[in-house]
Amino acid sequence: MEGLKDKVIVFAGAGGIATATAGFLGAGGAKIIVSDIVLDSAERTASACRDAGGEGVATVADIADESQVKALIEFALRTYGRIDGLFNVAANINPLEVARDTNVVDIELDAWQRTIDVNLTGYLLTCKYAIPHIIAAGGGAVVNTISDAVYAGMETSVAYQATKAGVSAMTRHIARAYGKERVRANSVAPGMVLTEQTMQNLPLEYQEQILATMPSWRLGAPSDLGATVAFLLSDLGEWITGQALCVDGGAVMRA
Repeated sequence: MEGLKDKVIVFAGAGGIATATAGFLGAGGAKIIVSDIVLDSAERTASACRDAGGEGVATVADIADESQVKALIEFALRTYGRIDGLFNVAANINPLEVARDTNVVDIELDAWQRTIDVNLTGYLLTCKYAIPHIIAAGGGAVVNTISDAVYAGMETSVAYQATKAGVSAMTRHIARAYGKERVRANSVAPGMVLTEQTMQNLPLEYQEQILATMPSWRLGAPSDLGATVAFLLSDLGEWITGQALCVDGGAVMRA
């Protein structure tokens, strides 16, 4: 992909979608700094960038912790001297905590708060500390991961849905507030993407039920999201900002 050569991109979060994105960025000659609460996961994503021809460094950070976010951005600057983009893909997906994210009547407030801390406040913190350096580098891109559940609705996971809707609003705020300083911001809303974790946790019968509701002939692959995110981070996506792109095989269709 064009428009990525030597760009420095900070990843907040690792995993399947991040690793696929790293491969596209590496093929374009980008340099990435990958943070995750699990170092091995961050390293797998960084390695995908290196294997594709780019550069990648892994580190540990909990984006719900402001001091760790500050340290992450400082580490990126020490490593590569600049920041051209930010990809927020972290989420509160601990199975025990996900199970506690029920509905608006039954959810316990500590479960609600932890999801907000990671999924919403964490994204605020990475943007807060990265954007001034993106501006200093002459501009660049922020890509935030939301979910098509923002538009479709779910009977459970009220905290997850609320935080993702909040991230969508924050993305538009960034696009409006910093566009003249050459910062563009967009969200990607994945549908059912068959990451390694998804395939382990969701029975085949459930996957087939979801596919039956969609116009697409298949469920998503991490590369579907990776290609979209890499495009938005590249110079090719320079005139796209303030948007939420549903990458979901048509599960959600919206104007």
